[in-house]
Amino acid sequence: MNAEIITIGDEILIGQILDSNSKWIAEELNKIGVSVYQITSIQDDSNHILKALREAQHNADIVIVTGGLGPTKDDITKHTLTTYFNDELVLNEAIVAHIQKMFAKINYPFTAVNKNQALVPKTCEPLKNYLGTAPGMWFDDGKKIVVSLPGVPTEMKGLMEKSVLPKLKARFKLPYIVHKTIITYGEGESVVAEKISDWEANLPHFIKLAYLPSFGKLRLRLTGKGTNKQVIETAIENEVKKLTKLISNIIVGYDDTETIEFVVGNLLTLQKRTLATVESCTGGNIAKMITSVPGASNYFKGAIVAYTPFVKTDIVGVSKQLIEAHSVVSSPVAEAMATAIQQKLKVDYAIATTGNAGPTTDETDETVGTVYIAIATPTQVFSKKYFFGKPREKVIQRASNKALELLKKEILKN
Repeated sequence: MNAEIITIGDEILIGQILDSNSKWIAEELNKIGVSVYQITSIQDDSNHILKALREAQHNADIVIVTGGLGPTKDDITKHTLTTYFNDELVLNEAIVAHIQKMFAKINYPFTAVNKNQALVPKTCEPLKNYLGTAPGMWFDDGKKIVVSLPGVPTEMKGLMEKSVLPKLKARFKLPYIVHKTIITYGEGESVVAEKISDWEANLPHFIKLAYLPSFGKLRLRLTGKGTNKQVIETAIENEVKKLTKLISNIIVGYDDTETIEFVVGNLLTLQKRTLATVESCTGGNIAKMITSVPGASNYFKGAIVAYTPFVKTDIVGVSKQLIEAHSVVSSPVAEAMATAIQQKLKVDYAIATTGNAGPTTDETDETVGTVYIAIATPTQVFSKKYFFGKPREKVIQRASNKALELLKKEILKN
């Protein structure tokens, strides 16, 4: 069963807002066994909408449209759908009463413009919008479904959860789609692909593998699809066991909730250890990652963004002579930073970063992309030099991931 998502709005096409609606809808459809064939963003233009609808109905069994259902003149989706289905608009008294009730609660005047929200195509099934005034619209010709929803995310989600998803599950006999994601750090896509090539070639025909790389991280997503959920889940579980034997040294977790910062947090919690960071080139990104995990205050004591030599010397406590001898981007300075923050905040572990994220190299001889990462443990301090290339965002994220990866390895030694 295939679906196509159409988002309508000039604000998306000019980059004013991100199309988060399509992402959410696609995830929810996937959960009930509907595969998304295509996602399209189009202008607030009748001809463009009509063309997109024709193409979408040719491609897919289910078409979900968001946007353009407000009370103002630039909201043309409802009128265009009326034209597309050769229909006419009729006033739905139940929707009128719903809007009047909503407005009465907030002492807001009910106008003729608001009443227009209750005009819907005669052949559609209106879907009550509990969080707004624009109703959803469900069209069913017996073969294919077209659903029109407001573009406001909260209203769209409410309609999907209360009406659209339950109706789709009742209307169609849907397959099961099961995903399992393996999170790895430390090795690139091509290296991992070579290691697991034989395993990948022998996957069952109903299980597919996708490589999802990002800065310093690689997600391996297994997707199984079929009519028997138990068979799919068992097969994927068996394949994950086989894969784990091949690359156990780089796996940090499973599914997107088990990130490197989540795993590090769990390890620190289990061992009742504490952590602090002092960051230069990563600008506090490591601290941000760590504190994104609920409960991080149990093990993370604090951070300093030592972005200038002054902060490194006068706040963190690194020797000026050390910086003069080796420059701020160096192994000795990175290690001195880690040791200083470890002692200052009285923690078991500390991370320090210093480097050139770019686009310029400031006053050092190191090239853009060079980063030194230091880890202070209860028994030692050490540092490693890396070259993460360009651009700036890539350097910061890869350095942050690598720092947490190094820390994880040290914690596991105890």
